[in-house]
Amino acid sequence: MKKRIWLTLLVLVVVVIVGSRGSAFFEQRSSPEIVETVPLTTPQPQPESQEVKNELQVSIDRLLGHIQKLNFQRYTTAERSRTRTYIMSELRKFGWTPKLEKFPNGINVFAERQGTDSTTKAILIGAHYDTVAASPGADDNASGVAVLLEIARLFASHPTPRTLQLAFFDLEEAGLLGSKAFVTNTQRLEKLRGVIVMDMVGYACYTSGCQEYPVGLPVTPPSDKGDFLVAVGDTENLSLLNTFNNTDTTNLPNVLTLPIPLKGLLTPDTLRSDHAPFWYQGIGAVLVTDTANLRTPYYHQPSDVPKNIERSFFAGAAQIVVKATDSLLKSQ
Repeated sequence: MKKRIWLTLLVLVVVVIVGSRGSAFFEQRSSPEIVETVPLTTPQPQPESQEVKNELQVSIDRLLGHIQKLNFQRYTTAERSRTRTYIMSELRKFGWTPKLEKFPNGINVFAERQGTDSTTKAILIGAHYDTVAASPGADDNASGVAVLLEIARLFASHPTPRTLQLAFFDLEEAGLLGSKAFVTNTQRLEKLRGVIVMDMVGYACYTSGCQEYPVGLPVTPPSDKGDFLVAVGDTENLSLLNTFNNTDTTNLPNVLTLPIPLKGLLTPDTLRSDHAPFWYQGIGAVLVTDTANLRTPYYHQPSDVPKNIERSFFAGAAQIVVKATDSLLKSQ
C-alpha cells in the first residue's frame, strides 16, 4: 500500500514539473518573439527620419528665453548697443559670422549663410530690434528678434540651395531708418529673391471682437477673434506671399494673406514696417505680424512685457515663418 502511495506521489511530482516546464517554455517563446519584432515595427532608419522631421522645429523655451534677455527698453544709444551685443553673441554661438553695418545715427546687424547653388538669389529674413521710449517691447519687437535668432539656430547647419541672409534693423521706430539704409546697397539688392520681415508676432486675443481692421482694407477675417497671423505682400510679387498660403499650418494659427496693390499707396497702414523700403526698390517683401495696435492693448506701452506674450500663438507663428523660410530657400 505504501509503495502505491509513493508511486502515486512520484507520478504527481513528475506531472507538475513537466507542466511547469511547459508553461515556462511558452512564456520564453513569447518573450523572444516580442524582442525580435521590435526592430521590425521600429526600423533602424526611423529615428533618422524623425530627426529630419523635427530638425526645423522651433523651441518655445528658446524663443521666450530671448524675449526675457531683451526685457529692457531698447531706445537709447547705450541700450541699442547692449541689444546688438546680445544678438551678435547668440549668432556666433550658432556658427554665424555677423557684422555691424553703420548708417547715420544707427547700426544694423547682418549675417549670411551661403547656399549650395551659387546661381540662385538669396532670401533675407529681417526684424527690427529697437523700441520706443519707456517700452521694453516684448512683442514690439523682441518677438521678431527671437524668431530671427531661432531661424539662425535652425538653419545654421541646414543646407539649402539659396543663400540665407539675416538682418536686424535699427531705428525702425524712428521712421524705418535701418531698413532704408539697408536698401541703399544696390549690389546686395540685385542678389535678393525676396524678403520676410517680422514685426510683432507674439500676441493673440481670444475674445470676440478684440480684433480691429484698417479702414478701407477689404478683409475677410478667418476669425472674429485676434488668433491669426497676417502676411502682407505686394501684388507685384504674389509668389512670395503665396508661400504662406501653401505652408502647412496644421495645428498652427491661421494665416490671413493680404495682397496690397500700388505699393500701399491707398493703404498707408500697410507701410508701417521695414518691408516697405524693399517694395519701393522693386524687391518682393512680406510683412508678418499679429497686427500690432489693431489687436494688442500693450502697443508702445510699458506693459509690453514678456508675461503678455501668448505662448502657444507665438510658437505657432514662429513655426509658420520657419516653414515659409525653408520653402523659399528650396524654391526654384
